[in-house]
Parts: sequence; C-alpha cells; structure tokens
Amino acid sequence: MKLTGAIALVPLLLSAADAQRHAPASGYRDWQVYGGGPESIRYSNLDQINRDNVTQLQVAWTYDTGDAFEGSEMQCNPIVVDGVLFATTPKLRVIALDAATGKLRWSFDPNQGIKITHSIRNRGVTYWSDGSDARILFVSGHWLYGLDARTGALITSFGEKGRVDLRYGLGRDPLAVSISATTPGIIYKDLFIISGLMSEDLPCPPGDIRAFDVRTGKIRWAFHTIPHPGEFGYDTWPKDAWKYSGAANNWSGMSVDEKRGLLFVPTGSASFDFYGSNRIGDDLFANSLIALKADTGERVWHFQSVKHDLWDRDFPTPPDLVTVIRDGKLIDAVSQCTKSGYVFVFDRETGKPLFPIEYREVPRTEVDGEATAATQPFPLKPPPFSRQILTEDMLTHRTPEAHDAVLNVFRKVHSAGQFVPPSKEGTVVFPGFDGGAEWGGQAFDPSTGLLYVNANEMAWILRLVDRPKIEAHTSGRRIYLAQCAGCHHPDLRGSPPDFPSLVNIGKRLSEPEIRTVIVEGRGRMPEFDQLSRNEMDALVFFLLNGEDRPVDAPASESPWPFGLKYTIDGYNRFLDPDGYPAIEPPWGTLNAISLDTGEIVWKIPFGEIPELVAKGMRHTGSENYGGPVVTAGGLLFIGATDFDRKFHAYDKATGKLLWETTLPAGGNATPATYEVHGRQFVVIGAGGGKSRQPSGGSYVAFALPAGTP
Repeated sequence: MKLTGAIALVPLLLSAADAQRHAPASGYRDWQVYGGGPESIRYSNLDQINRDNVTQLQVAWTYDTGDAFEGSEMQCNPIVVDGVLFATTPKLRVIALDAATGKLRWSFDPNQGIKITHSIRNRGVTYWSDGSDARILFVSGHWLYGLDARTGALITSFGEKGRVDLRYGLGRDPLAVSISATTPGIIYKDLFIISGLMSEDLPCPPGDIRAFDVRTGKIRWAFHTIPHPGEFGYDTWPKDAWKYSGAANNWSGMSVDEKRGLLFVPTGSASFDFYGSNRIGDDLFANSLIALKADTGERVWHFQSVKHDLWDRDFPTPPDLVTVIRDGKLIDAVSQCTKSGYVFVFDRETGKPLFPIEYREVPRTEVDGEATAATQPFPLKPPPFSRQILTEDMLTHRTPEAHDAVLNVFRKVHSAGQFVPPSKEGTVVFPGFDGGAEWGGQAFDPSTGLLYVNANEMAWILRLVDRPKIEAHTSGRRIYLAQCAGCHHPDLRGSPPDFPSLVNIGKRLSEPEIRTVIVEGRGRMPEFDQLSRNEMDALVFFLLNGEDRPVDAPASESPWPFGLKYTIDGYNRFLDPDGYPAIEPPWGTLNAISLDTGEIVWKIPFGEIPELVAKGMRHTGSENYGGPVVTAGGLLFIGATDFDRKFHAYDKATGKLLWETTLPAGGNATPATYEVHGRQFVVIGAGGGKSRQPSGGSYVAFALPAGTP
C-alpha cells in the first residue's frame, strides 16, 4: 500500500440523525488534565485558531528547561490551570510557567542534586484542588510526591514529609520491588488513582490499581489485576501465581466518567512478556479494559483483548470516552485502541460491544512448556488502521541490495499475521512492539464522531533463546545472559532508547553507580538485589571488563530463574542493512475513523526522513510518538514524527496539511491548547531523543499575532 496524500476512503456522513451530534459541544475550553480532560479525548472547543488563519501562527514564547542531555527525552503533555502551565523537564524537574509568557514561576527537583545521566520518561503531572488547597501530584522513581501548586513546596502532611513510597502495599517485599510511572495518575473526587511502570521480566510486582487519598497519601482501595484466591479471574492463572507473577499493570493512563463514577483502566501483559510457562491460562486481568467503580475499585465489567499474551500487546493508551450514534441516538461509549491496530468500542455502562467481535482460532505454540490460547478476539469494525500481516511482496525495494538482504532474513522467520507464537527461529510481530497505536493517545471530535489515530507501521522480530541455567558454579557472563540479555542483548548493545547499550558502560557510570542501578532498578529495569555479593561482584566485573569471574551460586528449586527456560535475544526492529525499515512504506500513518459507521474516513502517510527526502523519496511516513489534539477550529495539531522535527496542523475533515513548522528537537509529546486573556495558545514539548535523534528540552507555544481577527 502506497499513500502519497490524503485519501478519502468514505465520505463524511452528515444526516438529519446527526443533529444532536453536530450541536456545539459545551465545555472543553481548558486543559487541566493529562489528555485534555478526564475523558481522555484530547479535544478543545477553542476556535480562535482555525482553518482560515492557521498559516499565521507564530512562536508566542519558548522556555528552555536547560535539562537536555544526550539521549534524554521529554514526552510531557502539559496541563494549564488558571493561567499557569505545569510540566516536567528531561531530568524530571516539575516546573510552573506563566502560560501567557513562558516565564518560570517555580521549579521542584526530586533528584536532590543526584546527577542524571539516563533518560527518564514522564508524560505529565496531575492537578487537584479544593478551595485554597491546590496540589500537583507526580511520580519520580518509586516516590509519589505532593506539591503545593502555588509554590512548588512539598506538602509535608502528604505521606511521609510530602511523598509516598509506591513499593509498599503490593504484597511483596517492598525493598525488592521496582515500580515507577511514566503516565500520570487520574483524579476522582479526593482520590488519586494510579498503577505504575514495571519490568517486562521477573522479578516484578503485581500491577495493582490503587487509589490514594489526595490529602493524606493513604491507600483507600486496591484492585488486584492478578486475582487473589476467591477473586474473579483467579482460576485463569496457576493457583499460586498471585504470589510470584507480576505486571498486568496500567502504565498508559486511565479515563474516568465523573457523572457515572466509572473508572476505565487498560492493562498490559504479565511478566515475563514472551514466555509464560509459569502463568499458563488466560491471565485475567492482563491485557484487559476494566471498568471499575471509582469510589471503591469494585469491578463492573471487563474485556480481555489478548489471552495469555506472549507478544507484549499491552493496551498502549488511555481509553477514550466517546459518543457514538446507534439507531439515531447518541450512546455514551468507550473506545480502546491497540498496538495491533484495532479499535474496540463498548457501551460504557454495560461493556456490550458496539461493533461485532469475532473469536477466531489462532496458531498453537510448539515451544516446550508453553500453552497458547485456542482463540483470540478480532473486532469486525472498524477495519485495522495498521497492516496486519507482513508478506514477501511487502519487503523494501529501496535498493536491490536492501531488498535482497531483508528477503534473506524474512525467509528464515515466521510471518503469518496476528498471534503467531514466539519461536526459536524468529516470529515477525507486525505491527511491532511499539504499535500500531502508541502511548500518545488518540483525539476524538464529539461534533463529528471521528477518532484520530497516528500509528506506526514497523515490523519487529521476536526470537526465543535459551535462558542460561542457574548452576552451582557460574560466572558473571552467565548471570548477565540469564538476567540481563533479554533486554540488553547478549552482546550488550541493547535496543536504545528503551533498553540502553551497556557497551563501555564504565565510561558513563562509575562502579558504585552501576551497583546502585542493579540493586535499585531504573525505569523498566527491576531491582536485582536478590543477587548474592559474589554474584554482584562477578556481574559488575563482566560489565566493566568483558571478562568472566567464576562464582558459586545459591541452590535453586529450578535450574532457571522463576522456572523460565527461555528469554529473548532483545527487542529487534526488522531493518535493512542501512537502518531503514525492512518493509515498503508507509512506515507511519495518520488516520481518521468514524466511530458511528466503523469506517476509515481518511488516511495519510505521516512523517518523513530528511536524508531520504533529499534523495527524492518522499511521503514514506516514519515512526511517530506523541498524540494529536483536535479543535473546534477545524484543526488537528500533532508533532510526533521522529526524524523531521515537524509540528503540523491538518484539516481535520480531509487530512490536508495546512501548516507546519520545524521544532528545536522532535516533538515526541502530545500538545496542549488553552486560552489566557482571550488568546488561544498551542504548546508542545520539543524533547527529541527518539530513534537516536538529537535531544532537546524546550517548550514552544504558538499563537496568532496580536490583533488577528
């Protein structure tokens, strides 16, 4: 499929039955919540900037955080409250800016002077107020902080002197647990609700959904995503899985229907992601959209999109609380996009699918110890917004040499669409581990019923390899291969930026710093404080010197960690020898989907790679991270494209590009739009750092020139 411009696949349907739909939406004029509001639809009713004048946009202000460093990112969607913009920096300082001028009001640094040399991802903060009490809540490391929104000072009555340790209360040894958060939690009344970011491998804590009292920091309720004995779904796991299995967490964010008191929680896969011999069964509530009573955490309904996930098919975005037309009536619904390129749509109250879902037989695994689910769900509408199967005729023809190289690889691996089990030969995952849909989320226009989704079209290769046994006499290299190589590759080169290279790590971190990271964990990496002192010494010696040091290992009930015989050889994009995608374009798309009809209204390639443009290869699309914002002014604003650093404004009805500008660094964040003193602004974080592109650390706000009619 080659896309060279906006393609209308079906006409916009505007019938008499749509009258209520097309009445002006009320509210949606501020941006006080991550994603624009508790509904997570990234919509604004502001229309001062519109189709007719968007070409006049100019930079209104720029704020340079000064925190950028090589490899850093800044994925924050800022929030704006009473003329103050709250955001985070690449080093995870929280800043408050004058939203009209970009002038700094205050800054809070949770790092307390600690040198930050690794990328810290953060997508935003949470605001709560009650009278004169206004608070910012955010997570750094395993700490949940409560700040005074006016001054940035710690609220000492919150938790322990202003912070809560998220490691406690998960049913594990808190000192052996690794948990953080990239996406901010959500507010319901006086509750702050969050799960967290956890490891892809064991050891890993369970991804419980927890509600904290906004004033005190105490836990008010918890929902077990890995059910305990007697709880719904317990029989979909081995009987003791709740004691050792982990994740099934919400890292992508939640949405809340404040009127109904319903919380909508999408979850990810259980750990270990790719081989589940110790979690045989469907594994509820992993890979599920769960509707909970926001007051109590009680389950109302759920839908599981992947049973016994072996492909890292986390739900990657907060669900969108939307309205759809059925039989001439508006229905309150919830839509959920997936990494696979699907859109599921349900009645908010009952969980009834609003488009048919078909359960189909899927391939069975041949890997020993594993047991795949017999069937998996496929929505019949809308059609997938990403291609579903990689075939030989779709391989790149960028050059004859590139084609021959990727063809040779392709003929050695399995590629047959969705749910092909992981294999030792290699299995194509397409769309890849990063989607399809990604964490930036979607935008929904309540006046038209259109959902806007930017998507990746990249293939990855998943390959199982033997996990080294735990033996009485082992070595630093064997410990590395057993515990670290699944993410950082057997050759230490990693899969940056998600899993950094450890080659020559001694030039970046001192020996004590390496030991601290191993013991305490960092980001997706779990804590490995279960290693004995001798094992730690051997592992660190190997990382620093590339040489082995033998060590006696403790006895174990299983010859493999957690009984897992296999791991993976890393997170591998399927690329040609020059580093470009191994498939024919588009490598990224932007899509408009009618949730009324279940049809794709328009689709365009999204993003370009400058060096290929210079060679005449345009409209390729590219990997893209960060989401869109849609407005009543007829516009869709989005950055997201990794390589060209562009910030774009499209006509939301047709996908026609109306305006674009080049940012100081890639805009891998979701923008926000707001109004101060009668003037509409659009702001985006320019943090770069994705796909080995230069990093940045500035927020750039755009507005029309003063006096523009």
